[in-house]
Amino acid sequence: MAVLQALRTAVFYIFFIGQTALVAITLGTIALISGRTPLSSAIARYWCRSSLKLVRYLAGVKTKMTGQENIPEGGCIIASKHQSDWDVFAIFPHAGRPAYIVKKELMRIPFFGWAARSLDCIEVDRRKGAEAIPLMMAQAHAAVDRGCRIVIFPEGTRKAALAKPDYRQGIVRLYLELNVPVVPVALNSGLFWGRNSLLIWPGTAEGKFLPPIEAGLTADVFMERLKSAIEDNSNDMILDAVDRGLGHPLSPEFQARVDAVRQARATRQ
Repeated sequence: MAVLQALRTAVFYIFFIGQTALVAITLGTIALISGRTPLSSAIARYWCRSSLKLVRYLAGVKTKMTGQENIPEGGCIIASKHQSDWDVFAIFPHAGRPAYIVKKELMRIPFFGWAARSLDCIEVDRRKGAEAIPLMMAQAHAAVDRGCRIVIFPEGTRKAALAKPDYRQGIVRLYLELNVPVVPVALNSGLFWGRNSLLIWPGTAEGKFLPPIEAGLTADVFMERLKSAIEDNSNDMILDAVDRGLGHPLSPEFQARVDAVRQARATRQ
């Protein structure tokens, strides 16, 4: 099983990396010539949808997204759990005109960075700490004015399934500054396409757009509601998938996290 899945994973990455390079070169070239264009957005949507098809048919990971009716009309922030590259592809087609917040290092890559700018991506230089926030806010305001929905991963990086959450203050600053609703997104993609896993495992990666959190709350209340919505629902999806059977062995570390979550829930009841 593991040997077969290793072969499937390798074949997927050959096609995925090759396609991604071609898309980046194409989008980067268009960006240098014409800047932001509808064609660029169409190519990006194709890249996301085709990447999901590649990972399904070559590595066995199906995609299930629900709750799209919870995305409001007009400006909003989509704040998602981040466990896998799958998250980027799965959210993009449902976000209208998304503006992803990405690390500045990615924006410096030739062609890829040019393409990202043409797709409304907002760069944040985490090395600058608090000094990076005003620059991010200026870009976010401009993106909202262009009709974008801001997409952010509040923990700033991919996390292993059921790992201890670590939410950054950037999402709070965006919420207070932009004064728009925030749509939390829960998911379980790390069970199948993990952040440091050498193998992609077959199964159904699920994501869910949750009811929006209204604008106007205090920072503390907002953060508590956001974390509760994302973490509780992500944990539910992960435990449900474990109960149904994952089709691959659970590491002792992950099994310990599963047991800890179950015990914490039993204690609360």
